[in-house]
Amino acid sequence: MARAGIGESVEGIHAVRAALDAGRVRRLTVERGRVEGLADLVDEAERRGVPVEVVEDVRRSATTDAPQGVLASCDPIPLVSLEEAVAAGSPPALVVLDHVEDPRNVGAIARTAVAAGIASIVVPRHRAAPLGATAFKTAAGAFEALAIAEVSSIAGAVSDLKSLNVWVVALDADGDRSLFGLELLAEPIALVLGAEGEGVSRLARERADVIASIPLIGAMESLNASVAAALAMYEVARVRGWAERPKP
Repeated sequence: MARAGIGESVEGIHAVRAALDAGRVRRLTVERGRVEGLADLVDEAERRGVPVEVVEDVRRSATTDAPQGVLASCDPIPLVSLEEAVAAGSPPALVVLDHVEDPRNVGAIARTAVAAGIASIVVPRHRAAPLGATAFKTAAGAFEALAIAEVSSIAGAVSDLKSLNVWVVALDADGDRSLFGLELLAEPIALVLGAEGEGVSRLARERADVIASIPLIGAMESLNASVAAALAMYEVARVRGWAERPKP
């Protein structure tokens, strides 16, 4: 059964602040020794009518190793359909995570996606990093600004994206074309990034329109998933001219 949303428990200063700004926080829990340093968060929560609980140690209730003295119980961020994820960008630009299993990588990818102007992320329902507190903390609030679609099959999503007139580019070290300078990135595009160590799954590769690589100049076999994603997303921004736009 598909989930209704994500992010019901958020930890870390930046992630909690973003959830609070989004109006999702229903209860704020702050460590007693951090109340003074987090006074702005506490004041904003109280201004919004959010109950604030002060405890001796938030780590007893935390999921991450370093919750930074604060955690929040939240209304979930609703997930969207694949069609809605496509419509979120103009022209569409999506990142499809093919069973990336490290939540820190997923959080870092989400953070870079927002910074690079990418509107949507697509994730599989199974065999992937949980979109929980660790991913949210690493993302530092980015999930609040993304359209997030959850699908039962990445290969199926690739086929569906093509039927929605979105070009699908799978990233693979053995790709026959360089990602850099790929003019196709100016069109409605979905970038498929594979799992750490395994790469893009066979069916997703077979169904993609293009298999592209990021050139490796030195003696390394591969890049970290979040680093590869960052390079790819910023190449989309460069090709589309987004990088030259003044920041709003």
